[in-house]
Amino acid sequence: MKLKHFCKKLFFLTFLLFCTSTLFAQTTTVSGIVTDAKNKQPLPFVSVSFEGSTIGVTTDNNGKYTLSSEQPYTQIKVSFLGYKDADLTIAPGKEQVLNVRLVPLAQQLNEVVINSGKKPKYRNKDNPAVELIRKVIENKEKNRPENYPYVEYREYDKMQFSISNVSDKLSENKFLRKYKFVLDNRDTTTIPGKSLLPIFLNEKLSQYYYRKNPEKEKTIVLGEKSVNYGGSIDNEGLTKYFKHMYYKVDIYTNSIFLMTSNFLSPIANSAPTFYKFFITDTITVNNAKLVELSFTPRNTTDVLFVGKIYITLDGNYAVQRAELYINKNINLNFIKSMQVSLEFEQNPDGRYHLSRSKTLADFGLNKNKSGGTYGIRTITYKNYAVNQPHPDSTYENEELETSYEAQHRSDQFWAQNRPDTLNATELKTYKNVDSLRNMPSFKRTLDIATLLLAGYKGFGPFEVGPANAFYSFNPIEGLKLRFGARTTPELSKRYYFETYAAYGFKDQRWKYFLSATYSINDKSIYKFPQNYIRASVQYDTKIPGATLQFVQEDNFLLSFKRGNNDKYLYDGNYKLDYVHEYENHFSYSFGLDRLSQSPAGSLYFITLGNNNIPQNINTLTTTDFTAQFRYAPNEQFYQGKIYRVPIPSKYPIFEVDYDVSLKNVFRGQYNFQKLHGRIDKRFYLSQLGWTDASVEVGHIFGQVPYPLLNIFRANQTYVYDINSYNLMNFLEFVSDHYESLNIDQHFNGFFFNKIPLLKKLKWREVASFKGIYGGVSSVNNPALHPSLYQFPVTSNGQPITYALGNTPYVEGSVGIENIFKFVRVDLVRRFTYLDHPDVAKYGVRALVQFFF
Repeated sequence: MKLKHFCKKLFFLTFLLFCTSTLFAQTTTVSGIVTDAKNKQPLPFVSVSFEGSTIGVTTDNNGKYTLSSEQPYTQIKVSFLGYKDADLTIAPGKEQVLNVRLVPLAQQLNEVVINSGKKPKYRNKDNPAVELIRKVIENKEKNRPENYPYVEYREYDKMQFSISNVSDKLSENKFLRKYKFVLDNRDTTTIPGKSLLPIFLNEKLSQYYYRKNPEKEKTIVLGEKSVNYGGSIDNEGLTKYFKHMYYKVDIYTNSIFLMTSNFLSPIANSAPTFYKFFITDTITVNNAKLVELSFTPRNTTDVLFVGKIYITLDGNYAVQRAELYINKNINLNFIKSMQVSLEFEQNPDGRYHLSRSKTLADFGLNKNKSGGTYGIRTITYKNYAVNQPHPDSTYENEELETSYEAQHRSDQFWAQNRPDTLNATELKTYKNVDSLRNMPSFKRTLDIATLLLAGYKGFGPFEVGPANAFYSFNPIEGLKLRFGARTTPELSKRYYFETYAAYGFKDQRWKYFLSATYSINDKSIYKFPQNYIRASVQYDTKIPGATLQFVQEDNFLLSFKRGNNDKYLYDGNYKLDYVHEYENHFSYSFGLDRLSQSPAGSLYFITLGNNNIPQNINTLTTTDFTAQFRYAPNEQFYQGKIYRVPIPSKYPIFEVDYDVSLKNVFRGQYNFQKLHGRIDKRFYLSQLGWTDASVEVGHIFGQVPYPLLNIFRANQTYVYDINSYNLMNFLEFVSDHYESLNIDQHFNGFFFNKIPLLKKLKWREVASFKGIYGGVSSVNNPALHPSLYQFPVTSNGQPITYALGNTPYVEGSVGIENIFKFVRVDLVRRFTYLDHPDVAKYGVRALVQFFF
């Protein structure tokens, strides 16, 4: 009974509390009409909101509004494009009528009258178009998908590459008649005025999930289909490269990456500084009123778009549609035209999401001719849903590779799941490429192309090369011939072998290399994430301090060097390495390295024994245990079958290396430790191009002879090397501790584009700075410790090798790239240590690479 009585009292008190709160809750309600203060006409689509809140409405077609809340707000804000904002005081907790008259801004587009042939000066101030774009910028974050707690959708991504305007007579050529089935498969309807011959097609269907807190995203590939040329052409690598150039366009970001360049978005925070905006129309789509906002660059040579965006007037100021074109005066190679079309659909909550993205680009060696290639990437988004949470497992375990099942979906699967139907020409492309792949004449053509472009000749399970290393020469070996080979995935994805043999006709010695690699995760050793063990043995010549990473040392072009260049080493190396990469792009590697170094040419190893009597050392042997830790967040690769190349991005790369040398282990002669760290980062600077910067530090703990010190990366070739000191001589500087900073700035034509003659040449400016500071501590100074190897000197006693003093080594350069679209030339200046023998204050260096 007591329990029953208590429950009755509890129920009564709860009911009484509810009634009291309901009776005494006060609602603030404001209603009225918004009119133009000048002509007294009602204004539709005006934003009315409580100040300091997210509660707001828009006026109807008659300018009427009603706004209410149970919170005690004291002010409302009324705003509309082209009018001064109104902040009005209201009485909280009451129902009231408040009619508002908005005052037009002084300058209206439709009031501009031109009385002469002179154009009025464009201004941002009191410009309703600029006011509108500022509203769009102000509301960007809330219109992004990441503003929702949960987002999911299905994505269909189609990438097509075609040859455009192929002559009709080509298929009748007697040498090409056998390829008539390919050459006659053309599409003349997709792009008006162009005849497209598809040569590449990739389709990908994915399910995407996003969670805001804690932030996590996951993509599940449901199906992927692509043409397959076989042989040396890596279709997966081609797909990644094409999609990197045709990057997904997000108009709400400040920069849009396309074709290796960063374009400033028309709704970037700084857009009003670089673009001119004009209100060119007002339209209604699905009962939603939109403003057509046209834009054009202030400077037509900057990396900017021209086009139109359509903005909603519902208070969200969202982009409902966008048409972006590249300016024809922009400094881009090989691109005749490019267009991006974006379409958005409305969510149930009134906001908009991207429903379709289409990027088209017309390429050609000559922009004035009709031929070339044409690329189209179309991405369609369906089944868009927001605020629908799933279990944590839904967002975990991102898939890095497309499953076998997804890669082998049936034609029925694609017919049922494609949001866009393939046309007849596209459907034939898959079948035509399959037929082409099996033709002997096409296989021979691929082999010749691979030899010319990559330097390798394939023979099924193995290939021979590289061709550019077959012949070289240097002062020690004279004429050097080299023959190399490596296996391909056709032999095995798990086992990989590589070898070469070389012979120097002057020193009459054989050199060799042999490695064997085993993939632990049953994937190619070049596929991310790597997980393999490798054993290798090598005997060859090396220049101390030469780490020309851009090309192999035996390359014929590197046979030409400046200055005295006869200080070499004969290196005998046995290595065992283990490499393990993780899905989060953290990796580590461990190694055991036995290295024997013998001097060659004019180089020598000498210690001063008792009574300063020189003693020659023939061989220096070390046994090192090495460890490397690397973190490269969001790193992507252009992935080939037997190579991979990192794709530059805005994300930093961190690397730490630790070596410990073990005395009396495999005849190792020294105990010491070496620590090295490096950070690399690319900074995108919008219209000023980009900067590649790297910071390095290194320290050696222990006493070591000079060949084991840090020998600074020098370059005596005439090729400009980004990672080396291009006016430093080989073996000129050593250290046991150092700090360095390298900066390579690409202005992307920002200044030259404003100079008429240089603008026509399409040249681009570059500049670099390289500085290194360090030294040799007393424990490693051979002048204080005669038992250490003495620094080399010339025959007349002049020093060759130095330790850095209190002054850092500094060099810089200014240069021009994009000469003939593939040449970079730098004027390099050395600023310090100019009193050293055989050094140059200035030098001209060149680098060959293709620029877009």
